[in-house]
Amino acid sequence: MSKNQKEQLLSNDIIQEFLEKDSKIPLDENDKFIETVSSLSYYLKSFSNIKRFLDYISLILKHTFKQQLSIVIPLNEKGEIWKENIKFAGATKNLKMDGEIKSYFNNFDFFKNFTLKEGTSFEKVLNSKFKDYVIKSYKVLSRGKCRGFLYTFKKNTSNDSLKYELNLNFIISCLAIGLENYSLIKIKKKHENVAREISIGAEIQSQLLPDFCPIIYGVDLAAHCRPALQLGGDYYDFMSLKTNISEKRREKARWALVIGDVMGKGLPAGLLMTMLRGMLRAEVLTGLPPDRILHDLNQLAIYDLDQSHRFITLFYSDYDPRTKKLRYANAAHNPPLFWKSSEQRIIKLDSEGFVLGLQNDAEYQCGQIQLNKKDAILYYTDGVTDTSNALGQRFDEERLIKSFSKLCQQSLKSQDILNKIYKILDEFTGKNRQLEDDASIVVFQLD
Repeated sequence: MSKNQKEQLLSNDIIQEFLEKDSKIPLDENDKFIETVSSLSYYLKSFSNIKRFLDYISLILKHTFKQQLSIVIPLNEKGEIWKENIKFAGATKNLKMDGEIKSYFNNFDFFKNFTLKEGTSFEKVLNSKFKDYVIKSYKVLSRGKCRGFLYTFKKNTSNDSLKYELNLNFIISCLAIGLENYSLIKIKKKHENVAREISIGAEIQSQLLPDFCPIIYGVDLAAHCRPALQLGGDYYDFMSLKTNISEKRREKARWALVIGDVMGKGLPAGLLMTMLRGMLRAEVLTGLPPDRILHDLNQLAIYDLDQSHRFITLFYSDYDPRTKKLRYANAAHNPPLFWKSSEQRIIKLDSEGFVLGLQNDAEYQCGQIQLNKKDAILYYTDGVTDTSNALGQRFDEERLIKSFSKLCQQSLKSQDILNKIYKILDEFTGKNRQLEDDASIVVFQLD
């Protein structure tokens, strides 16, 4: 059945006709209510229009409780009085005050922050205003949360019975479920929109990380990032310090290699990472040494980072293919691991420096190493070493050093080293275990 067919089947005219015919069928009151309940349960499963659902509830109240006026006051998803959807129900034309009650409700100023606390005082106002009626109020509750109110106006309650209360409570319960379902549908749509925007943001962010490693003369590069969530706070990049020269000349020009990590993960970290990337790319073109790059970057970013109550760790290096010298400065990032092939050992590349975004007058030191054939450098973020297994054990830096050292001794290509490190990481953490933080690796190796 199509959506349009369902809408037609459950239209107010069809419902009104059903109820009017039903009232003429010689059934006892209990059977009649069972028929009404069946139609209500079907409607509750199928409705997609909250206004039509509330109209139907009003019709049910009208035909079930003929000698009373019922008023449904729903709350919207924010918990505010939904004034435009207040519904009146009752075959009460013989009651003189029917029009006055409706007029009073239509003109009453239901301010936006009308809360449950005002419900009791509002009931007192009604009792004072309409003394000729016995007024009862009911909270429309679902999962412990108030979804609205229902007020009944009667001349007397002498005919009230247990069956009356049970029938009314059943209708109120259906009303609560309907209002809750509508609220959940609205919330779901909002979440879907947010998820869609995050997905688009993640796609854009993935495009900001290099799609492929550049060709640098005499260097074999590989890089990959595994975000813990759709958006990540890890960042790595490769930037030529010369942009106005040919591709062939650029291969032998100086290159900047950087890896960083924004505190936290998800959307906030992803936004800050994107901001950092723009600032750094502009700063790199100055050609300043690594310590000056980090100093100026800290000055540029400190206000924005201070406002976000976050900080960034960053390792910045530049490499000259002609001299095979690599300069570097560290803003409290995990020191890259330098495999010195001639000595068959690992050296940590570190220099003093403070995280970006916490200290206005932070200073940084510049280090330098001479690279030779088959030397390799592993840049990584703390998502690699902080990854834990089912027993709560961390992968830690020592395990990474041993793994990297062993792989370098096998004379593998950079991409093979990177793939095998991630494989070792997966074997350690266990299958299908969610990453606790973004994990990024860059392998830099001389041919």
